[in-house]
Amino acid sequence: MDKDASERRVVVGVDGSQSSYDALRWAVRYAGLVGGTVEAVAVWELPGLYGWSGPAVDMDVDEDETRRKMSRELTDALGADTAGSVRTHVVHGNPADVLLRAAEGAEALVVGSRGRGGFARALLGSVSQHVSQHASCPVVIVRSVQR
Repeated sequence: MDKDASERRVVVGVDGSQSSYDALRWAVRYAGLVGGTVEAVAVWELPGLYGWSGPAVDMDVDEDETRRKMSRELTDALGADTAGSVRTHVVHGNPADVLLRAAEGAEALVVGSRGRGGFARALLGSVSQHVSQHASCPVVIVRSVQR
């Protein structure tokens, strides 16, 4: 991911959940206030890929699908004009680790309070909890408004 030290980057994790869309909108507003750019990061991984055997699927297909889905979701959440100003990154790996690497040198890392997985009653999702404890920059955890 591009890490130009002279620009103020706001990194946001996007996973398709309402909470991540709220985080994305928060990141865009904040970047506008500080004169920064927004980098939206979507992370994909194949379940069961760990172990000695190779994947039985074409990994490029999943990455391409994730890119298409992310583009549609950013447009739906932000509108076409604003979505076009957001830098996007689709990365294969562990979501918390990828977000921590992406946020190195960033102004802030923004995540939703709960993503797609986990238990419905958890106060924080595992990714938001992990990045809040290990990030090298300020972390903003956006809680979704009940709709």
